[in-house]
Amino acid sequence: MNIFIRADASIEMGTGHIMRCLTLAAFLKEKGAGVQFICASTIGNLIDYISQEGYQVLVIPESNDKLLDALNTIEALKHLKADLVIVDHYQMDWVWEAEVREAGNFKIMVIDDLADRNHDCDLLLDQNYFKAYEKRYDELMPSECKKLLGPKYLLLRPEFYQDTGTAQGISAIKNILVFYGGSDPTNETLKFLESLNFIDLSSFNVHVVVGLSNANLELIKQLCGEKNINFYVQINYISELMRKADLALGAGGVTMWERCFLGLPSIVTIVADNQKESTEAAAEFGAVWNIGWHENVQVPDLVESLNRALDRPEELKKMSIKAKQLMQSDMQYNIHPVVEAILEVLK
Repeated sequence: MNIFIRADASIEMGTGHIMRCLTLAAFLKEKGAGVQFICASTIGNLIDYISQEGYQVLVIPESNDKLLDALNTIEALKHLKADLVIVDHYQMDWVWEAEVREAGNFKIMVIDDLADRNHDCDLLLDQNYFKAYEKRYDELMPSECKKLLGPKYLLLRPEFYQDTGTAQGISAIKNILVFYGGSDPTNETLKFLESLNFIDLSSFNVHVVVGLSNANLELIKQLCGEKNINFYVQINYISELMRKADLALGAGGVTMWERCFLGLPSIVTIVADNQKESTEAAAEFGAVWNIGWHENVQVPDLVESLNRALDRPEELKKMSIKAKQLMQSDMQYNIHPVVEAILEVLK
């Protein structure tokens, strides 16, 4: 079973696509699949990181033309046996998928969040929670395509399933976790650090996490040192920090769902268009506090939210309970349902 994953990371788009694909790759590898990545040579790519994780990467030229990208992908796959091509990329749609499928008679799987374009695929995954999420793709794909929709299919690394934590017992905030994604292109981490100038830090510890592709990495490191704040770069144990934390600040997207799965209350800033609908839906459910679109979130807003959290631990306890309910955190299975669906399609 040979599977190829077409996904990118860059300073502009962030690292979320690659990170969730690495999680899926690990599950597939565990079931005996051979997995390789196909990545464009973007600025801020994670090609070296993927290689360090044990996967071969086929590097193709960066292109804003989806048809040219499809041709580059086909060229990379030439002379290689592929059973399934997984694409996790907002630039690609049915045009890319049909071109790649026809060239090699591959099965195609799409990972998407947007539901804003047509697809030509055998399997589609959208792990996010939205209102009426079951119907989002009804008009966008072939009727025979199998749809994997909602939090049941969330791609979490194995360590998240080991123990869902005890965040519901929050009585006071002792540890705050801050992570706005691998690249943090809207500089939310710097805003947060500035907000600490107006907060009494004596009663809790702060843990700031950034990725290697964060353009302000050195400045953030310096500020954390000056404020005696714990600082981490491109770590692979974020779940440990989440379990120890009583409150988190971060963006929407995959890490928001990770926090919710563990019942970690979080203050969320929307930093990308594709996060808006799902973050608003999670906030309406009571699983997060949504403080809005990043351009509208200023230092005083962060200060107000932090003080509210510090003063009202009972609200955080309620948020924790709702977050775990939303993510169905108590669900258990022997094989991840996404992997199960892939194996079924490849029979």
